[in-house]
Amino acid sequence: MGNRGMEDLIPLINKLQDAFSCIGQSCNLDLPQIAVVGGQSAGKSSVLENFVGRDFLPRGSGIVTRRPLVLQLVNNQAEYAEFLHCKGRKFVDFDEVRLEIEAETDRITGSNKGISAVPINLRVYSPNVLNLTLIDLPGMTKVAVGDQPVDIEHQIRDMLMQFITKESCLILAVTPANQDLANSDALKISKEVDPQGLRTIGVITKLDLMDEGTDARDILENKLLPLRRGYIGVVNRSQKDIDGRKDIKAALGAERKFFLSHPGYRHIADRMGTPHLQKTLNQQLTNHIRDTLPGLRSKLQSQLLSLEKEVEEYKNYKPDDPTRKTKALLQMVQQFGVDFEKRIEGSGDQVDTAELSGGARINRIFHERFPFELVKMEFDEKELRREISYAIKNIHGVRTGLFTPDLAFEAIVKKQIIKLKEPCLKCVDLVLSELTSLVKKCTGKLGSYPKLREETERIVTTYVRERDIKTKDQVLLLIDIELSYINTNHEDFIGFANAQQRTTAINNKKRVMPNQVIRRGWLTINISIMKGGSKDYWFVLTAESLSWYKDEEEKEKKYMLPLDNLKLRDVEKGFMSTKHTFAIFNTESRNVYKDLRQIELACDTQEDVDSWKASFLRAGVYPEKDQVDSEDTGPAESFSMDPQLERQVETIRNLVDSYIGIVNKSIRDLMPKTIMHLMINSAKDFIHSELLAYLYSCGDQGSLMEESTDQAQRRDEMLRMYHALKEALLIIGDISTTTVSAPVPPPVDDTWRTKEPSPGRCPPS
Repeated sequence: MGNRGMEDLIPLINKLQDAFSCIGQSCNLDLPQIAVVGGQSAGKSSVLENFVGRDFLPRGSGIVTRRPLVLQLVNNQAEYAEFLHCKGRKFVDFDEVRLEIEAETDRITGSNKGISAVPINLRVYSPNVLNLTLIDLPGMTKVAVGDQPVDIEHQIRDMLMQFITKESCLILAVTPANQDLANSDALKISKEVDPQGLRTIGVITKLDLMDEGTDARDILENKLLPLRRGYIGVVNRSQKDIDGRKDIKAALGAERKFFLSHPGYRHIADRMGTPHLQKTLNQQLTNHIRDTLPGLRSKLQSQLLSLEKEVEEYKNYKPDDPTRKTKALLQMVQQFGVDFEKRIEGSGDQVDTAELSGGARINRIFHERFPFELVKMEFDEKELRREISYAIKNIHGVRTGLFTPDLAFEAIVKKQIIKLKEPCLKCVDLVLSELTSLVKKCTGKLGSYPKLREETERIVTTYVRERDIKTKDQVLLLIDIELSYINTNHEDFIGFANAQQRTTAINNKKRVMPNQVIRRGWLTINISIMKGGSKDYWFVLTAESLSWYKDEEEKEKKYMLPLDNLKLRDVEKGFMSTKHTFAIFNTESRNVYKDLRQIELACDTQEDVDSWKASFLRAGVYPEKDQVDSEDTGPAESFSMDPQLERQVETIRNLVDSYIGIVNKSIRDLMPKTIMHLMINSAKDFIHSELLAYLYSCGDQGSLMEESTDQAQRRDEMLRMYHALKEALLIIGDISTTTVSAPVPPPVDDTWRTKEPSPGRCPPS
């Protein structure tokens, strides 16, 4: 085709607009164009009709232009109009063009003055026009009428901003001469988005309606309120002329005569009028397109490259090809298995930095939540001693026992072991919940095939639930195994001799180093507003104390609280609070901090609360037990023991504590292994080896691999976008941008924007 001249630049942009309008998208490209802005009844529509030389725009009072009108003027021997939404239909009668604009506007916005940002694309071919592309925008208004929303002013402003904020958009600011120019809505909004005036062209209308003895000479000479690209004056037809169907050609002749005969405009008549405005806009839009083409080409190429990879798999796409469906099914199942395993075992790619997920959450259940549930079962000392004394007495019967009976120890131990069933089963339930959630997340990538996703989720979830039942059976079996034989020869068991010498203090000795830091982190201390209000502090928990500082530098210590006689307590979340809370209190009813009997500590999530509780357990701070009713404790309080019975109770108490510690240690070790083997690893093996067979047995493979409408639509849109981008690059490749064009005019003194408003009219020279 060779290199064409710069006169083809505007038709080039028209082609690009059509290419992207056909696919219903702009592809995020800012195509060069001219936006016409101004207040209501400023004469915007009349200026556009003067360009075309025909009456074709809707007329009336109030808001007439209610949708953006993209008007493409094309110089052509024949005269007709075409709408993009009426492909193939040529409008020769311009009255029909007006009716079509009104009908298309009402179709989207309704018939009672509503507005919409969806544009109408109209192309006018005529020998009387120069190549030009303009966007006629709704006039700025202040008051809502009809069924317009009360915020109509802001809606119109937002719509204008969508167009004029783009650097590729020239702004045609239309202001009537019989209005104070300093109060012009068009100039004000253009100054906001184009403070340097690089893109703004001023148009002054209604010069023939100014008060007698005044003119706009200083404005048109760019002396008063100057613009970098200057002002051009035009004279439109009056309402009387429009109602009388005055010919536009005659109106243009009258406009020319007005400028030549007016004493204030005679010397600049060759730079005034609609023909000069059209020619100026043609030149300036052409120059503007030339300046923006290199950036436009780069943006097109980068977007094309970003689509290449995705489009590659769609180029030879055949939706009903059974080979493709089989291949896609295999790939989807394989990918699902890989995703599931990565989420369980952890992976370096696609790491979630917002929250714990997958295997990390299961790990926390194993090593924080489950141990916490076990420790929550800590013995109620009074209740336990009472049970031991009853067991000893019942075993001796009518005789007074001389020795500590083994059977009492065994009975109490078995009773405590049975209590382990509840936290163990709860641990399995928590892991099941995480696995179910994990399966749902992994099937999210199968969203292109809804039936496949649904079946995969159903099959895997059903299998995991089946394994849940077997895992619980195995856990209960572990507890039964512990109950079946009390191994008093265990190497860690203290035995009777040591139990008699061992004291409770030694038994409860902490197993961590005194100065070892167990945890650091931010917590909020909840204090009433009267006492200073809630504050965030940096907390450091060691085996002996809880300290808090001003910040994580740990230089300014606020307080240090010894852990002796402290316990944890759950606190209900406040009505207006979004944080989760727990409390620390002293078992001897002493003040914990200042005059507070307990301090409430708050975290952002329940997970943080559980994690902090687990850390406190390591430090030897346990949760409080539920208070026993006074009537239940009565007999225990009144129950008295002789010294020999007391020694026997103390001995068995130490033996029970030692043996339950061994059992807990064993259960803490075996539970994660059991769950991993019977639930998690089994689920992974099932997905890799059996899931595909289950899917094939579900029924018709065709329906299983039926594509979702969203996916089909996305594929079609991507292919259309890809071809539109390629077409756009071909179009741009035909244009030579070496033609010399006029530079942007130099800057002018625009400090008038910061001064007091000046009148838009001045006496004639």
